[in-house]
Amino acid sequence: MALHRRQVTYSSRPNHAARSAHARGDKQFRTYDTSAITGQYRIQHRGHIVFGVVLAVVVALVLFLAIRSCAGGLGDPELLDGSAQAIIVVDEGESTSAVAQELVEAKIISRTGDFTQAAEDAGATSSLKPGSYKIAGGTSAQDIVNIMVAGPEVTTFTVSEGQKAAAVAEAVAQAYGGTITAEDFMACVNNASAYTADFPFVDGVYDNSLEGFLFPKTYQIQEGATADMVVRQMLSQYQTEVATLDYSYPASQGLSAYGVLKLASVVEKESDQSTRGLVASVFYNRLAQNMRLQSDATVAYVVGHSPSAEEIDATESPYNTYKQDGLPAGPICSPGLEALQAVCSPEQSNYLYFYFVRNDAGGLDYHFSETYEQHQAAIAGNGA
Repeated sequence: MALHRRQVTYSSRPNHAARSAHARGDKQFRTYDTSAITGQYRIQHRGHIVFGVVLAVVVALVLFLAIRSCAGGLGDPELLDGSAQAIIVVDEGESTSAVAQELVEAKIISRTGDFTQAAEDAGATSSLKPGSYKIAGGTSAQDIVNIMVAGPEVTTFTVSEGQKAAAVAEAVAQAYGGTITAEDFMACVNNASAYTADFPFVDGVYDNSLEGFLFPKTYQIQEGATADMVVRQMLSQYQTEVATLDYSYPASQGLSAYGVLKLASVVEKESDQSTRGLVASVFYNRLAQNMRLQSDATVAYVVGHSPSAEEIDATESPYNTYKQDGLPAGPICSPGLEALQAVCSPEQSNYLYFYFVRNDAGGLDYHFSETYEQHQAAIAGNGA
Protein backbone atom coordinates (compact mmCIF):
# COMPACT_ATOMS: atom_id res chain seq x y z
CA MET A 1 0.00 0.00 0.00
CA ALA A 2 1.43 3.44 -0.87
CA LEU A 3 2.00 5.85 2.05
CA HIS A 4 1.05 9.51 1.72
CA ARG A 5 3.98 11.85 2.82
CA ARG A 6 3.17 15.37 3.97
CA GLN A 7 5.06 18.14 2.11
CA VAL A 8 6.75 20.62 4.48
CA THR A 9 7.62 24.00 2.96
CA TYR A 10 8.66 27.47 4.06
CA SER A 11 5.41 28.78 2.68
CA SER A 12 2.00 28.53 4.09
CA ARG A 13 1.00 27.58 0.64
CA PRO A 14 2.45 24.23 -0.18
CA ASN A 15 2.41 24.56 -3.87
CA HIS A 16 4.81 25.26 -6.71
CA ALA A 17 4.14 28.99 -6.88
CA ALA A 18 4.89 29.50 -3.21
CA ARG A 19 8.12 27.55 -3.37
CA SER A 20 9.29 29.59 -6.38
CA ALA A 21 8.64 32.89 -4.59
CA HIS A 22 10.57 31.75 -1.52
CA ALA A 23 13.54 30.71 -3.66
CA ARG A 24 13.67 34.09 -5.32
CA GLY A 25 13.71 35.84 -1.93
CA ASP A 26 16.51 33.66 -0.67
CA LYS A 27 18.56 34.46 -3.73
CA GLN A 28 18.03 38.19 -3.31
CA PHE A 29 19.06 38.00 0.33
CA ARG A 30 22.28 36.24 -0.50
CA THR A 31 23.20 38.84 -3.13
CA TYR A 32 22.10 41.95 -1.14
CA ASP A 33 24.58 44.94 -1.41
CA THR A 34 26.03 45.59 2.09
CA SER A 35 28.69 48.02 0.94
CA ALA A 36 27.11 50.91 2.79
CA ILE A 37 27.52 49.07 6.07
CA THR A 38 31.02 47.61 5.51
CA GLY A 39 32.33 50.90 4.05
CA GLN A 40 31.40 52.77 7.21
CA TYR A 41 33.10 50.13 9.29
CA ARG A 42 36.29 50.33 7.19
CA ILE A 43 36.48 54.14 7.51
CA GLN A 44 36.15 53.97 11.26
CA HIS A 45 38.72 51.20 11.49
CA ARG A 46 41.20 53.08 9.30
CA GLY A 47 40.78 56.23 11.46
CA HIS A 48 41.75 54.26 14.58
CA ILE A 49 44.88 53.02 12.82
CA VAL A 50 45.99 56.56 11.78
CA PHE A 51 45.38 57.90 15.29
CA GLY A 52 47.40 55.07 16.77
CA VAL A 53 50.35 55.71 14.43
CA VAL A 54 50.37 59.46 15.24
CA LEU A 55 50.19 58.75 18.95
CA ALA A 56 53.09 56.31 18.69
CA VAL A 57 55.22 58.89 16.84
CA VAL A 58 54.45 61.58 19.44
CA VAL A 59 55.33 59.23 22.29
CA ALA A 60 58.56 58.21 20.57
CA LEU A 61 59.53 61.86 20.03
CA VAL A 62 58.84 62.76 23.64
CA LEU A 63 60.92 59.83 24.82
CA PHE A 64 63.73 60.79 22.45
CA LEU A 65 63.76 64.38 23.70
CA ALA A 66 63.67 63.22 27.31
CA ILE A 67 66.62 60.89 26.77
CA ARG A 68 68.59 63.56 24.98
CA SER A 69 67.75 66.05 27.70
CA CYS A 70 69.03 63.67 30.35
CA ALA A 71 72.16 63.19 28.30
CA GLY A 72 72.77 66.92 28.29
CA GLY A 73 70.46 68.67 25.86
CA LEU A 74 70.36 69.00 22.14
CA GLY A 75 73.25 71.45 22.12
CA ASP A 76 74.32 73.84 19.42
CA PRO A 77 75.28 72.18 16.15
CA GLU A 78 77.40 75.19 15.13
CA LEU A 79 80.49 74.34 17.16
CA LEU A 80 83.75 76.27 17.02
CA ASP A 81 86.36 74.88 14.67
CA GLY A 82 89.98 74.32 15.58
CA SER A 83 91.02 77.83 14.55
CA ALA A 84 88.90 79.47 17.25
CA GLN A 85 89.18 79.47 21.02
CA ALA A 86 86.83 80.17 23.89
CA ILE A 87 87.73 81.29 27.39
CA ILE A 88 86.19 79.07 30.05
CA VAL A 89 86.40 80.18 33.68
CA VAL A 90 86.06 77.50 36.35
CA ASP A 91 85.14 78.99 39.72
CA GLU A 92 86.15 77.50 43.05
CA GLY A 93 83.74 74.66 43.91
CA GLU A 94 81.89 74.85 40.59
CA SER A 95 80.10 71.64 39.59
CA THR A 96 80.95 69.66 36.47
CA SER A 97 77.44 70.20 35.17
CA ALA A 98 77.86 73.98 35.45
CA VAL A 99 81.20 73.79 33.64
CA ALA A 100 79.60 71.57 31.01
CA GLN A 101 76.85 74.13 30.44
CA GLU A 102 79.45 76.84 29.97
CA LEU A 103 81.23 74.66 27.40
CA VAL A 104 77.97 74.17 25.52
CA GLU A 105 77.22 77.88 25.54
CA ALA A 106 80.73 78.58 24.29
CA LYS A 107 80.11 76.11 21.43
CA ILE A 108 82.99 73.87 22.43
CA ILE A 109 80.83 70.77 22.93
CA SER A 110 77.29 70.02 21.78
CA ARG A 111 75.96 68.18 24.86
CA THR A 112 76.65 68.73 28.55
CA GLY A 113 76.40 64.99 29.06
CA ASP A 114 79.53 64.43 26.99
CA PHE A 115 81.56 66.41 29.51
CA THR A 116 79.92 65.19 32.71
CA GLN A 117 80.26 61.58 31.54
CA ALA A 118 83.91 62.12 30.64
CA ALA A 119 84.52 63.61 34.09
CA GLU A 120 82.81 60.64 35.75
CA ASP A 121 84.75 58.15 33.66
CA ALA A 122 88.00 59.84 34.68
CA GLY A 123 86.98 60.03 38.34
CA ALA A 124 87.48 63.79 38.12
CA THR A 125 84.11 65.21 39.12
CA SER A 126 85.71 66.90 42.13
CA SER A 127 89.18 67.43 40.65
CA LEU A 128 88.63 70.30 38.21
CA LYS A 129 90.98 73.12 39.18
CA PRO A 130 89.60 76.67 39.27
CA GLY A 131 91.03 79.17 36.84
CA SER A 132 90.78 80.52 33.32
CA TYR A 133 91.21 78.17 30.36
CA LYS A 134 91.56 78.80 26.64
CA ILE A 135 89.89 75.86 24.94
CA ALA A 136 90.20 75.41 21.18
CA GLY A 137 87.25 74.32 19.10
CA GLY A 138 87.28 70.62 18.33
CA THR A 139 88.82 69.67 21.68
CA SER A 140 87.20 66.47 22.93
CA ALA A 141 85.36 66.29 26.23
CA GLN A 142 87.97 63.85 27.55
CA ASP A 143 90.81 66.23 26.66
CA ILE A 144 89.01 69.16 28.28
CA VAL A 145 88.65 67.15 31.48
CA ASN A 146 92.38 66.36 31.40
CA ILE A 147 93.22 70.03 30.86
CA MET A 148 91.08 71.13 33.79
CA VAL A 149 92.46 68.43 36.07
CA ALA A 150 95.99 69.60 35.24
CA GLY A 151 95.01 73.18 36.03
CA PRO A 152 95.15 76.46 34.12
CA GLU A 153 98.27 77.59 32.36
CA VAL A 154 99.66 80.35 34.55
CA THR A 155 100.96 83.33 32.60
CA THR A 156 102.92 85.86 34.61
CA PHE A 157 105.01 88.99 34.44
CA THR A 158 107.53 90.36 36.91
CA VAL A 159 108.06 93.75 38.47
CA SER A 160 111.72 93.88 39.51
CA GLU A 161 113.16 95.61 42.55
CA GLY A 162 114.33 99.11 41.71
CA GLN A 163 112.08 99.65 38.67
CA LYS A 164 110.52 103.04 38.10
CA ALA A 165 106.80 103.27 37.40
CA ALA A 166 107.48 103.99 33.73
CA ALA A 167 109.44 100.73 33.42
CA VAL A 168 106.65 98.84 35.20
CA ALA A 169 104.17 100.31 32.72
CA GLU A 170 106.21 98.96 29.81
CA ALA A 171 106.39 95.51 31.42
CA VAL A 172 102.62 95.48 31.89
CA ALA A 173 101.96 96.57 28.32
CA GLN A 174 104.22 93.83 26.98
CA ALA A 175 102.70 91.17 29.24
CA TYR A 176 99.16 92.05 28.20
CA GLY A 177 99.98 92.15 24.51
CA GLY A 178 98.71 95.68 24.01
CA THR A 179 95.28 95.24 25.62
CA ILE A 180 96.70 97.50 28.33
CA THR A 181 98.99 100.24 27.07
CA ALA A 182 101.80 101.89 28.98
CA GLU A 183 99.89 105.17 28.65
CA ASP A 184 96.77 103.63 30.21
CA PHE A 185 98.83 102.29 33.08
CA MET A 186 100.66 105.57 33.74
CA ALA A 187 97.36 107.46 33.70
CA CYS A 188 96.33 105.33 36.68
CA VAL A 189 99.74 105.68 38.36
CA ASN A 190 99.46 109.46 38.14
CA ASN A 191 96.00 109.49 39.69
CA ALA A 192 96.73 108.21 43.19
CA SER A 193 93.73 110.03 44.66
CA ALA A 194 91.46 107.57 42.81
CA TYR A 195 92.76 104.79 45.08
CA THR A 196 92.71 106.41 48.50
CA ALA A 197 89.28 104.99 49.41
CA ASP A 198 90.52 101.40 49.10
CA PHE A 199 94.19 102.05 49.89
CA PRO A 200 94.42 104.88 52.45
CA PHE A 201 98.22 104.64 52.58
CA VAL A 202 98.48 106.45 49.22
CA ASP A 203 96.67 109.52 50.54
CA GLY A 204 98.78 112.67 50.27
CA VAL A 205 101.56 111.20 48.13
CA TYR A 206 103.82 113.56 46.24
CA ASP A 207 102.54 114.79 42.89
CA ASN A 208 99.53 112.43 43.19
CA SER A 209 101.84 109.63 42.01
CA LEU A 210 101.91 105.95 42.94
CA GLU A 211 105.64 105.77 42.27
CA GLY A 212 107.19 103.32 44.74
CA PHE A 213 103.92 101.53 45.58
CA LEU A 214 104.00 99.16 42.58
CA PHE A 215 105.37 96.31 44.61
CA PRO A 216 108.11 94.14 43.03
CA LYS A 217 106.67 90.69 42.54
CA THR A 218 105.76 88.11 39.92
CA TYR A 219 102.11 88.68 39.06
CA GLN A 220 99.60 86.45 37.36
CA ILE A 221 98.00 87.91 34.26
CA GLN A 222 94.28 88.52 34.79
CA GLU A 223 92.04 87.65 31.86
CA GLY A 224 90.33 90.78 30.55
CA ALA A 225 92.13 93.04 33.04
CA THR A 226 92.25 96.82 32.74
CA ALA A 227 95.11 99.10 33.79
CA ASP A 228 93.12 100.00 36.89
CA MET A 229 92.78 96.33 37.84
CA VAL A 230 96.52 95.71 37.50
CA VAL A 231 97.37 98.79 39.57
CA ARG A 232 95.00 97.56 42.28
CA GLN A 233 96.63 94.15 42.10
CA MET A 234 100.00 95.76 42.87
CA LEU A 235 98.66 98.02 45.61
CA SER A 236 97.06 95.00 47.26
CA GLN A 237 100.42 93.24 47.15
CA TYR A 238 102.14 96.26 48.69
CA GLN A 239 99.53 96.35 51.45
CA THR A 240 100.10 92.67 52.18
CA GLU A 241 103.89 92.93 52.20
CA VAL A 242 104.27 96.02 54.40
CA ALA A 243 101.87 94.52 56.95
CA THR A 244 104.82 92.34 57.98
CA LEU A 245 107.03 95.34 58.80
CA ASP A 246 107.76 96.79 62.22
CA TYR A 247 107.80 100.58 61.83
CA SER A 248 108.93 101.23 65.40
CA TYR A 249 112.51 102.26 64.62
CA PRO A 250 111.80 104.60 61.69
CA ALA A 251 108.96 106.15 63.69
CA SER A 252 111.44 106.87 66.48
CA GLN A 253 113.56 108.68 63.89
CA GLY A 254 110.66 110.79 62.72
CA LEU A 255 109.81 108.84 59.56
CA SER A 256 106.28 108.09 58.46
CA ALA A 257 105.36 104.97 56.47
CA TYR A 258 105.67 107.07 53.31
CA GLY A 259 109.08 108.28 54.53
CA VAL A 260 110.15 104.65 54.96
CA LEU A 261 109.11 103.96 51.36
CA LYS A 262 111.09 106.95 50.09
CA LEU A 263 114.24 106.05 52.00
CA ALA A 264 113.90 102.38 51.04
CA SER A 265 113.76 103.36 47.38
CA VAL A 266 117.10 105.15 47.78
CA VAL A 267 118.61 102.20 49.68
CA GLU A 268 117.38 99.88 46.90
CA LYS A 269 119.34 101.85 44.32
CA GLU A 270 122.44 102.43 46.44
CA SER A 271 123.06 98.96 47.91
CA ASP A 272 123.29 95.28 47.18
CA GLN A 273 121.92 92.34 49.13
CA SER A 274 124.85 92.23 51.57
CA THR A 275 125.02 95.96 52.34
CA ARG A 276 121.44 97.18 52.64
CA GLY A 277 121.49 97.39 56.43
CA LEU A 278 124.75 99.39 56.50
CA VAL A 279 123.70 101.73 53.67
CA ALA A 280 120.45 102.39 55.54
CA SER A 281 122.46 103.21 58.66
CA VAL A 282 124.57 105.75 56.73
CA PHE A 283 121.47 107.62 55.58
CA TYR A 284 119.93 107.55 59.06
CA ASN A 285 123.20 108.92 60.51
CA ARG A 286 123.30 111.73 57.98
CA LEU A 287 119.67 112.65 58.65
CA ALA A 288 120.37 112.67 62.37
CA GLN A 289 123.24 115.17 61.84
CA ASN A 290 121.21 117.29 59.41
CA MET A 291 123.51 116.32 56.57
CA ARG A 292 122.09 116.02 53.08
CA LEU A 293 121.80 112.49 51.74
CA GLN A 294 123.81 113.38 48.62
CA SER A 295 122.63 110.32 46.71
CA ASP A 296 123.49 110.14 43.03
CA ALA A 297 120.50 107.83 42.58
CA THR A 298 118.04 110.60 43.40
CA VAL A 299 119.49 112.80 40.67
CA ALA A 300 119.57 109.86 38.25
CA TYR A 301 115.80 109.59 38.76
CA VAL A 302 115.46 113.05 37.26
CA VAL A 303 118.04 112.96 34.46
CA GLY A 304 117.48 109.31 33.51
CA HIS A 305 121.06 108.07 33.89
CA SER A 306 124.01 108.09 36.24
CA PRO A 307 124.66 111.83 36.62
CA SER A 308 127.89 113.67 36.09
CA ALA A 309 129.16 116.23 38.61
CA GLU A 310 127.96 118.97 36.27
CA GLU A 311 124.46 117.49 36.08
CA ILE A 312 124.27 117.13 39.84
CA ASP A 313 125.12 120.80 40.22
CA ALA A 314 122.76 121.94 37.47
CA THR A 315 119.69 119.86 38.35
CA GLU A 316 117.08 121.84 40.24
CA SER A 317 114.59 119.33 41.55
CA PRO A 318 112.96 118.31 44.84
CA TYR A 319 114.57 114.94 44.13
CA ASN A 320 118.14 116.30 44.09
CA THR A 321 119.36 115.34 47.56
CA TYR A 322 122.60 117.24 46.97
CA LYS A 323 120.57 120.44 47.06
CA GLN A 324 117.52 119.47 49.11
CA ASP A 325 117.52 118.65 52.81
CA GLY A 326 116.05 115.39 54.02
CA LEU A 327 114.46 112.75 51.87
CA PRO A 328 113.59 113.17 48.18
CA ALA A 329 110.09 114.46 47.45
CA GLY A 330 108.88 110.99 46.57
CA PRO A 331 110.16 107.45 46.05
CA ILE A 332 112.56 107.02 43.16
CA CYS A 333 111.66 103.38 42.39
CA SER A 334 109.75 100.40 43.73
CA PRO A 335 111.88 99.00 46.56
CA GLY A 336 111.75 95.33 47.42
CA LEU A 337 110.86 93.90 50.79
CA GLU A 338 114.54 93.55 51.81
CA ALA A 339 115.18 97.27 51.30
CA LEU A 340 112.06 98.10 53.31
CA GLN A 341 113.19 95.75 56.08
CA ALA A 342 116.65 97.36 56.09
CA VAL A 343 115.10 100.78 56.66
CA CYS A 344 112.83 99.43 59.39
CA SER A 345 115.70 97.59 61.08
CA PRO A 346 119.05 99.05 59.96
CA GLU A 347 122.42 98.00 61.22
CA GLN A 348 123.90 100.33 63.83
CA SER A 349 127.08 102.14 62.83
CA ASN A 350 128.86 105.49 62.92
CA TYR A 351 129.37 105.59 59.17
CA LEU A 352 128.52 108.78 57.34
CA TYR A 353 129.94 107.88 53.93
CA PHE A 354 130.18 104.96 51.56
CA TYR A 355 131.73 104.37 48.22
CA PHE A 356 131.46 101.37 45.88
CA VAL A 357 133.18 100.17 42.75
CA ARG A 358 132.44 97.26 40.46
CA ASN A 359 134.84 94.35 40.87
CA ASP A 360 136.19 91.86 38.34
CA ALA A 361 133.50 89.32 39.26
CA GLY A 362 130.76 91.74 38.23
CA GLY A 363 129.76 92.50 41.81
CA LEU A 364 130.24 95.62 43.92
CA ASP A 365 132.94 96.36 46.48
CA TYR A 366 131.76 98.78 49.20
CA HIS A 367 133.90 101.03 51.37
CA PHE A 368 132.31 102.66 54.43
CA SER A 369 133.85 105.59 56.27
CA GLU A 370 133.12 107.61 59.39
CA THR A 371 134.88 110.78 58.25
CA TYR A 372 135.15 112.71 55.02
CA GLU A 373 138.91 112.22 54.97
CA GLN A 374 138.55 108.45 55.20
CA HIS A 375 136.00 108.65 52.45
CA GLN A 376 138.33 110.58 50.16
CA ALA A 377 141.15 108.16 50.88
CA ALA A 378 138.91 105.23 49.95
CA ILE A 379 138.06 106.89 46.68
CA ALA A 380 141.70 107.67 45.92
CA GLY A 381 142.73 104.17 46.83
CA ASN A 382 140.42 102.82 44.17
CA GLY A 383 141.79 105.10 41.49
CA ALA A 384 138.74 107.30 41.22
